Amino acid sequence: TRSLTITSVDQSMFEKAQGEKVTLPCTFELSEEDEGPLDIEWVLIPADNQKKEQIIIMYAVDRIYNHYYAALTGRMQFSSLDPRSGDGSLEIQNLKAADTGTYQCKVKKAPGVQSRKIQLTVLVKPARTKCSIEGSQEIGKDVTLKCVSQEGSPLLSYDWRRVSGTQSLPATSTLNKNTGELLLKNASLEYSGTYSCVASNRVGTDECSVELNVTPPVNKAAIIIGAIIGTLLGVSILCSIIFCFCKKHREKKYEKEVHHDIREDVPPPKSRSSTARSYIGSNRSSLGSMSPSNMEGYTKTPYSQVPSEDFERAPAQSPAFAPSKVAAPNLSRMGAVPVMIPAQSKDGSIV
Repeated sequence: TRSLTITSVDQSMFEKAQGEKVTLPCTFELSEEDEGPLDIEWVLIPADNQKKEQIIIMYAVDRIYNHYYAALTGRMQFSSLDPRSGDGSLEIQNLKAADTGTYQCKVKKAPGVQSRKIQLTVLVKPARTKCSIEGSQEIGKDVTLKCVSQEGSPLLSYDWRRVSGTQSLPATSTLNKNTGELLLKNASLEYSGTYSCVASNRVGTDECSVELNVTPPVNKAAIIIGAIIGTLLGVSILCSIIFCFCKKHREKKYEKEVHHDIREDVPPPKSRSSTARSYIGSNRSSLGSMSPSNMEGYTKTPYSQVPSEDFERAPAQSPAFAPSKVAAPNLSRMGAVPVMIPAQSKDGSIV
């Protein structure tokens, strides 16, 4: 008696890159004795033998069930629309590194039962490869060119090549393909140029480049002197700015204080009444020095020239008075010699 058999036994291992798709084959043939219902299962066998197998997708009683494994939901399906035709192959799209594992196809149709295991490895292409230079780029110094990929499944391999010039690496260079380091010993001007690094694994490559510029040794003494001079110059400029700011601030503060300060030692301005009294007092003082010759001119001077302010007199007093009746100041009290003032009688004679 011949039962069903799985015919896809040529390839049991697959290597694919992340983001690609894969079809895991599982074709079969039925026999006349297989009369039971057809049942096709795909399961994921964990690396840890203590864990149970996880059903991924199943075909049973003319229906497809694909909700068992959330990690592959929406990315897997049977490659044939009708698995009863003898094709139970599984198609997985947009592969991820986590999809790596052992998959098993089980076909059942009583009394026949067959299964087949397939190993799937999802590799990540090298990506985000960066090149850098380590060390001083001076003549006679050792320089190291570094190349590292941020992504990529092992085993990664690195290879350096020179893009410009002779397009061959210097004779003193040493390459480590596992770490991606290129050591250039005793660098010279001829080492200058563009260098390119290619990172690769079984599923892809990635590339980066760097520019090496070997220069003569730098005059450190001149750099130090220049730095000192620049620092002193900067400090002097800063001090000048601070000094000017402080001076301007003091001037503004002084002007503000003078504007609002009331000086107690400065006498108040004279009032108009004080001015009038000073004017009258000066005229009274002049009376004592008048001679008969200038008395006539004084009597004829109109009194209206004297300021009209009321200088501390009673309201009932009359503002006008005769010059002849002006009393001479008490010179004795002032410590001065009294002077006789001549007067004119009614008949015109001087007395």
